[in-house]
Amino acid sequence: MRIVLDGMGSDTHPGPEVEAAVQAAREFGEEIILVGDVELLKPALAAASAAPEGGIRLIHAAEVLEMADKPASSARGKAENSMAIGMDLLKSGGADAFVTAGNTGGAMANALFRLGRLRGVKRPALAPLFPVKGGRAVILDIGANAECKPEYLLQFAIMGSVYAERMLGVKSPRVGLLSNGEEASKGNELVKETYPLLAASGLNFIGSVEGKEVFGGEADVVVTDGFTGNVLLKASEAVAKLLTDLIRDELVRSPLTAIGGMLAGPAFRRVRKLMDPAEYGAVPLLGVNGLVFIGHGRSDARALVSAIRVARQAVEQDVLGAMRTGLSQT
Repeated sequence: MRIVLDGMGSDTHPGPEVEAAVQAAREFGEEIILVGDVELLKPALAAASAAPEGGIRLIHAAEVLEMADKPASSARGKAENSMAIGMDLLKSGGADAFVTAGNTGGAMANALFRLGRLRGVKRPALAPLFPVKGGRAVILDIGANAECKPEYLLQFAIMGSVYAERMLGVKSPRVGLLSNGEEASKGNELVKETYPLLAASGLNFIGSVEGKEVFGGEADVVVTDGFTGNVLLKASEAVAKLLTDLIRDELVRSPLTAIGGMLAGPAFRRVRKLMDPAEYGAVPLLGVNGLVFIGHGRSDARALVSAIRVARQAVEQDVLGAMRTGLSQT
């Protein structure tokens, strides 16, 4: 399996990327393709722990897409950026998946320019796995498309269902439409117009869902527009951090609670691991003609290794082929 890692993506590149490439090559016993400025990557690789022989291949990219760059213009103006070079390798069949912790807009622009959309796809979508009661749920879109049409949300539901089937092992995933009420009459115009499309789609559509149903684990796939999804994502991350901080403060408030905290330590660590984004590392950009995973700019080596692990799973489960089949049947 051939995974390409953007060596110039994270906020502190190329350190985390080089460390992740070394760790991943050891863990998976396969070559990791590291793309970026070779003059920076070589000394970083030399300074890292010795990589397994033949475990890392360097490919030069003369330019870097910075976080402050405007996505579309930079993707065109910096044609030799590390994302473009990596995705060209994916398009040519020289790699199976691409992972970056770089500019999300830049990754989407490069994916559209270099790989194109899957046949029939109107808009790609970012689809993270949210921690919910009983496991995880696919929620999309969480930021690729602030403005959406009903047909976009229908395609999100199809792509999300395929992803849930392949990556979570859920047969006939339950699809919910995020709204401010469970009744079909609730919601804005986008939600009201999307509802009948999902109801007639042949998917396992369970109707509209509110936030409590989302985190209660009542849907395996939740569809929404990118603006609402991004607000949901950031709000849930903030609430998770708030609760963690409050619990930690309360546990050290007295000797008695401190003892209780020590006894409950293993349970707290399991919950923290479940809620830690670094455990999954990156979010798939569904709808482009290639497996592209985008991580956070603050990703460390552990998060990037997790991203490579998820990318490998997507290759093993033939997510791209299943996505093509699912979309062709609509």
